[in-house]
Amino acid sequence: MAVLPPDPVFSLRSPDMGAVNSLCFQDNDRLLAGTLKGSVFLWDLQTNRSALHFEVGSDPITSLHHTPDRLVTQEKGGTITMFSIGGSSYVKERSIPGNHLGYCRSALHTSTSNTSEQLLFYPCEESSIGVLHVTDASAPTQMLVPEDGQLPKLGSVTCFKPFECASQLFLLAGYESGHFLTWDLTSGVILDVLELATDAMTVDYDPVTNRGIVGGASEKLITFSYQRPAMQLQRGSELCIKNPGVNCVRIRADQKVFASGGWDGRIRIFSWKSLRPLAVLTQHKQGGVMDLAYSSQAVAMWRAPIMAAAGMDSQISLWDLYN
Repeated sequence: MAVLPPDPVFSLRSPDMGAVNSLCFQDNDRLLAGTLKGSVFLWDLQTNRSALHFEVGSDPITSLHHTPDRLVTQEKGGTITMFSIGGSSYVKERSIPGNHLGYCRSALHTSTSNTSEQLLFYPCEESSIGVLHVTDASAPTQMLVPEDGQLPKLGSVTCFKPFECASQLFLLAGYESGHFLTWDLTSGVILDVLELATDAMTVDYDPVTNRGIVGGASEKLITFSYQRPAMQLQRGSELCIKNPGVNCVRIRADQKVFASGGWDGRIRIFSWKSLRPLAVLTQHKQGGVMDLAYSSQAVAMWRAPIMAAAGMDSQISLWDLYN
């Protein structure tokens, strides 16, 4: 007999919210959702009610990041906006106009040696990537620009992942051509170029286990690792899924599982150690799953860490899985 998929512990819905493009946790008991309409909804997970919502703009919110004292949004088109926390609301601090017509999401990196040092990586026009100091408004924005002539024609950036290894900061970036570049951010030098996945839309990497995963428009998830200390990217195995199209892949911080959110509305859970499929979650039946997020600690209401998932069906599902 086939094993039925587990049920979520709760589903968050609001008639005003609509389709959700992006998610992020704030202090575990709060969840923020960026919508297709350009709004941000703040959900209180102690009451499972929407405590606040406000409009950022008219474009979809591609990604959200929350630091201890700031919220960062990215809109479709690339505009980055920072908000400070003012009492019970968010106050707009500054915006950086964007010029990115693709679907690449921004990424926030917090230094392991200095948690107050936070860098935001965001896609810019053509193949460029911007690097912004979130906590220091006076620091200049850096640009990572691949040099023409020394590299294959890359096209626009499609996904990236900042990570630390041996106290050095790196950025793995994927491009329309299928090439993935590894940047040493200390020196600004490209260490490696590998054609890994021509249709990449999302990437995650765990430096502890030295393994990453790429998803995109095909029916395959591709694993990779680094040959250290030269930081040469190596292609690994392929995992086949039933239906093509993956919007996001997320490795959980405890390295037990990873999850993918598909165009078909399925959330697929895999063992990170063996890469064996563990469950297919079918709560989202209308449209694709656009984003996944994990709480860093237990959510008080459920007394366990929670995975949140959201997409085009206007609901956010909350899951307690394999903890």
